[in-house]
Amino acid sequence: MADCIFCKIVRGEIPCAKIMEDDHAFSLLDIGPINAGHALVIPKRHYPTLFEVTDEDLAACVVMARKVAAAVYKAVGASGLNFLQNNFRVAGQLVEHAHFHLIPRFQNDGFLTSWPGKAYAVGEMDKVLHKVLAEL
Repeated sequence: MADCIFCKIVRGEIPCAKIMEDDHAFSLLDIGPINAGHALVIPKRHYPTLFEVTDEDLAACVVMARKVAAAVYKAVGASGLNFLQNNFRVAGQLVEHAHFHLIPRFQNDGFLTSWPGKAYAVGEMDKVLHKVLAEL
């Protein structure tokens, strides 16, 4: 997409703090980090969400994410690291180009570490499982 900020970054039209790139993926530091070292990994081709990313580009992103995550973790002396990916605004996706967040974590950094789970009603888990399996 021509006006996508991540596509412009990949094309070199907007400067960034690039960490690495290959034929399929690109990594950079997030300009609005949760913690110092917060990085992104994006497919170089434009895909609005995870659901459109090709297997080849997705695999490249995940492999790159592992390398960058290890480097960020060590570089900033983190105690942990979150690997997150959001799809659609309701889930927190702010840029409509699939991307993965690598967020270094520190004790008491104030970032949400978990969310409350909800129990299934009796029989609901089986119903949901059958619906999901039907979509595979």
